[in-house]
Amino acid sequence: MKFKIIAGLGNPGKNYAQTRHNIGFLVVEALASKSHLSIDKSRFDSEYVKAKINGQDVFLVKPLSYMNRSGWPIQKFASYYKVGIEDIIIAHDDMDLEFGKVKIVKSRGHGGHNGVRSIIDAFGKKDCIRIRVGVGHPGSSKNVTGHVLGSFSPDELSILDDCIDTASNACLHILENGVTSAMNLFNTKR
Repeated sequence: MKFKIIAGLGNPGKNYAQTRHNIGFLVVEALASKSHLSIDKSRFDSEYVKAKINGQDVFLVKPLSYMNRSGWPIQKFASYYKVGIEDIIIAHDDMDLEFGKVKIVKSRGHGGHNGVRSIIDAFGKKDCIRIRVGVGHPGSSKNVTGHVLGSFSPDELSILDDCIDTASNACLHILENGVTSAMNLFNTKR
């Protein structure tokens, strides 16, 4: 049996639940919801659920090791279930994209994102597919931590559901039609 992993990056705990940094968790929760499942099992310092999506066996995973150490729980999961990095989709926040914009990339560097850097370090390569979900940039580098760990603004909340829906649909499209097709469709959307 060949598995795929869709992992959303974020930080555990109520304090972080509705912050920009946890947008990856929201994407994975939306996927679980679309499959009428809840992410309610624990293993390898992660919460997860096994799902059958578009005929494929998929683990929806939320690493609970905090953002900067996300790579190790995902790597343990992948190693245990013999999932290659090319069969892993990572959903995460991205300050280089305006809020609500979704962009799919494959085999790219971490771009300064510590969660992605941790994954590349854990696997020793960067061949995963990433769903970059825009959270905007605060303008000044000294406001970055406050920005990513801050709550959504009213304007952001008004488009958050659409944004999460787009990002989760991008994951579904990749499973069904492959990453190239998904990039052609989602990376051109305004």
